[in-house]
Amino acid sequence: METRKVQVTGGSTYTVSLPKTWATDNGISAGSVVEFYPEEDALLLTPQGEEDRTEGTLDITELEGEQLMRAVVTMYVSGFDIINLETSRVTASQRRAIREAAQRLVGLEVIGETGETVILQDLLDSSELSIVNAITRMRLVALSMLTDSITALVEDDDDLASDVIERDDDVDRLWYMTSRVFRGVLRDPSTATEVGLGREVCFDYHTSARQLERVADHATKIAELALDLDEIPEEAANGLEELLSRANEVIETSMDALLEEESEVANRNANAARREVDDIDDYSREVDNRVRELDPQQAQLLGLVVDSLSRASDYGGNIAETALQKAAPKP
Repeated sequence: METRKVQVTGGSTYTVSLPKTWATDNGISAGSVVEFYPEEDALLLTPQGEEDRTEGTLDITELEGEQLMRAVVTMYVSGFDIINLETSRVTASQRRAIREAAQRLVGLEVIGETGETVILQDLLDSSELSIVNAITRMRLVALSMLTDSITALVEDDDDLASDVIERDDDVDRLWYMTSRVFRGVLRDPSTATEVGLGREVCFDYHTSARQLERVADHATKIAELALDLDEIPEEAANGLEELLSRANEVIETSMDALLEEESEVANRNANAARREVDDIDDYSREVDNRVRELDPQQAQLLGLVVDSLSRASDYGGNIAETALQKAAPKP
């Protein structure tokens, strides 16, 4: 760590010198322009950016299918605004994988194609992306998926189960967008200014978005099990519906705490959610014991459903922990 003494010039202007090593490494010299970003009691300084769009290139010669789609997602989440995918010859299957990946991502579109290159560009800027709106939407979709997955199971509704599985893409799309914005905030102070949130708050929202994405994954898992199960006994169905109700309440209460501006209210809601998680663990074991008395194959599948609902509750508890940290006094 280096220190500098603040001086006064012209009677009213405060000045401080820059470390020479840092200035040299970042191409700063006499006449260069730097940018300042206030963040509570800190002041962040960066060289002024010369390019508005960050461009990256990836060789996709050895990539196909899911691996290629994952590569596109990684480039997007990492913060590239323009993604050049290059190879000696782009195959039809590669083009399909690239387009499918783009459809899973908010704002990403194919803007150019040749025989050797596919160019993707993010058409939204950071000021248009709201983490708060994203996690609010994730909350609604994930909870509706969880509820509908149990409804599909209890009512033996395969169409509803299939619909739940399809909705998982909506949650993933919002999760990737949240991750992109969060990484941008960490990397570039100007992004934090555009988003309008501090880096700590962005971290709290990003962490909670991950928990909601996992809730949606377990809703999908339950829906897939519902496709394999026929009608289930009423006693088991009642236990699962009660477990669902409790899990949903934990997640709702935790999210209320996370988005609450008043610290006292946030702490009260978060602690209430944490206490309920412990009660749900006990009730989950009770429901699990009920389903174990059924036909072995049915018992095994329903046991997985119980486990997924219990895990969804735990993810709500994790959001409550994050809400407590967000509401805590700052050191």
